[in-house]
Amino acid sequence: MRRRDFIKVVACSAITWPLAARADRPPFLIGMIGNSADWHLFREAMRDLGYSEGQNVKYELRTDETEPARLAEAAKELASIPVDVIAAYGSPPSQAAQAATQTIPIVMFGVGDPVRAGLVASLAHPGGNVTGPSFLGPDLGPKRLQLLKQVIPSLVRVALLFNPNNAANRISRDEIETATRDLGISLVQVEASTVADLDTNLRGLLSQRPDALIMTVDAILNSQISKIIDFLESNRIPGIFAAREYVLAGGLMSYGANLPNLFRLSATYVHKILQGTKPSDLPVEQPTKFEFVINLTTAKALGLTIPASLISLADELIE
Repeated sequence: MRRRDFIKVVACSAITWPLAARADRPPFLIGMIGNSADWHLFREAMRDLGYSEGQNVKYELRTDETEPARLAEAAKELASIPVDVIAAYGSPPSQAAQAATQTIPIVMFGVGDPVRAGLVASLAHPGGNVTGPSFLGPDLGPKRLQLLKQVIPSLVRVALLFNPNNAANRISRDEIETATRDLGISLVQVEASTVADLDTNLRGLLSQRPDALIMTVDAILNSQISKIIDFLESNRIPGIFAAREYVLAGGLMSYGANLPNLFRLSATYVHKILQGTKPSDLPVEQPTKFEFVINLTTAKALGLTIPASLISLADELIE
């Protein structure tokens, strides 16, 4: 065999060889992209699966990139290193990672509808190099609207705070828009694709006099949660959210999947891929249980009485 042909064979073998089969390889390098304070949960789950940081695994973290251009650049950086796997939290980071590489495995999570977001071909058969656990099940937006209606029977106008650049947020917007129309409720759309947009449009919301607010899951919004909660509290606007963490911060209610569990579950996907499983062979899992959390202190401050029927349904009451 000529030397040039030998080099081609070795190069091709390196591309297709299962990651776990490379016993003498240096530590796995995991790229992480997405704005969240909970990445430590992912690292903890990886440690529980046998990955010791600095010994058999290292991490490259990109958390501050929320603007589309900066997200794209961060994803390209991770792909060019290159990392062995990219863990991406949220729809925009997952889409940025997908645009940056079609060969490096990507574990997405915190994505509402990965099919409609164009990340996977189907939940059962993702195809390509992207898979991971989904955050949202169907009709969660309308369910949150129904919960608000039970707490505020006179609800006639609700605000929806969302990022129009987030594909999952646009899907939630469409679902809630249909639900409000069916219930005869007016929907006020509050867009926030940047922090500056958020500040401006929250101030403009006051003239619309909403009875309550629903917030979607998005990295930009998540990074400003204290500001959003303070705004709702100071203007006495009840809010419902997707995760317990927002209720702990002072929001009225939340209904959604357990966020810490999602970070841990994403680590199991990364582990399977490092052991040699192809992303296309790992179905997208949807949450099977959703948490309903109520902040009774916030309800009292807003002058709201939570119906006993909802109290009995709550997974957690914060007082």
